[in-house]
Amino acid sequence: MDDAEENGSDGSRPFARSITTIETNQCGPAPPMPDLQSPHGPAHEPMTTPQDIIRNDVLAMTSYPVPDATGFIKLDAMENPFPLPPELAAHLGEHLAGVALNRYPAPRPEALIERIRQVMGVPAGCDVLLGNGSDEIISVMSVACARPGAKVLAPVPGFVMYQMSAKLAHLEFVGVPLKPDFTLDTEAMLAAIAEHKPAIVYLAYPNNPTGTLFDDADMERIIAAAKQSLVVIDEAYQPFAQKSWLPRADQFDNVVVMRTVSKLGLAGIRLGYLVGRPAWLTEFDKVRPPYNTNVLTQAAAGFLLDHVGVLDAQAAQLREERTKLAQAVAALPGAEVFPSAGNFLLVRVPDASVLFETLLTARVLIKNVSKMHPLLVNCVRLTVGSPAENAQLLAGLKLVLR
Repeated sequence: MDDAEENGSDGSRPFARSITTIETNQCGPAPPMPDLQSPHGPAHEPMTTPQDIIRNDVLAMTSYPVPDATGFIKLDAMENPFPLPPELAAHLGEHLAGVALNRYPAPRPEALIERIRQVMGVPAGCDVLLGNGSDEIISVMSVACARPGAKVLAPVPGFVMYQMSAKLAHLEFVGVPLKPDFTLDTEAMLAAIAEHKPAIVYLAYPNNPTGTLFDDADMERIIAAAKQSLVVIDEAYQPFAQKSWLPRADQFDNVVVMRTVSKLGLAGIRLGYLVGRPAWLTEFDKVRPPYNTNVLTQAAAGFLLDHVGVLDAQAAQLREERTKLAQAVAALPGAEVFPSAGNFLLVRVPDASVLFETLLTARVLIKNVSKMHPLLVNCVRLTVGSPAENAQLLAGLKLVLR
């Protein structure tokens, strides 16, 4: 065989033919090829499945439910129903057009932090830590405090992310039931703190989903008793409560105050912030992802803090609408409306499931919280909407409560 025949007419080596010759002439019959199309690969080497690697407690969980609200009046998530005024929205668009999307965000945007200090009245002795919503801040604190055997304590029913973040960080969660009127059971809280010595104690001010604004004197007793704990005062709904612990954040060694701009009317930009003494925030900052607030969030927040009066006026209107809605719902047969300092109402009805399903047929989406905790039996949570939304909500409620 000459070189041209061995290497092919173009001089290249006939690789496939050579391999076949070697396999059949020198090594016997070719072995069967593995089934590369099989999702499990060769039969003797099964592929790893999520069940082999994912934690058992995570496998047993369900993801946080967020229903599709397309085509519904959305009154289930405590959002501000009012858009920005058109002129202000146009100016914001122009401002965002100049953002450098090709660059990573500042890990610690000092100009935005300083603006938050000024607008929100952060005490001089406190620092500010930003998060991708308050959810991320809760997660950061959970991870940072997750020593072996550490616990998290909070009144229940309360914000579900306290317990969820604790669980994911391998912290034990201790829930202390509220009283039947949804006020703090202070003696039970003090006893639980003494028994469990939690790393973190959450106090939502006001509380979600009950709307309760806990008594300041009761909270002071809890703070004083929690000498071995960090007390996190969650003020997500502060624009509607008009009371705050933020001015006192520098008066305690063991207190931080957490807020979000979501309920102020900026839920879409996902920005939360934590205020407290630098000794705490310096440690939490080590756990925070380096680029956790994106450039559009930073730019939008900085711009809108210069126009916070617009958002404050919207919050004032929602407080007025809350009063009107509470009075109208309380007048319906079978409805019990609990006092609320948030932009929502907790209402007990004869049958929460029937009410929820009836409102769905009326294209109104609310939150059925009746199975969250025994204290919430037959309770629903109604977000305070615009006047038109509230009118449609009331029309739907009257289909059942009559």
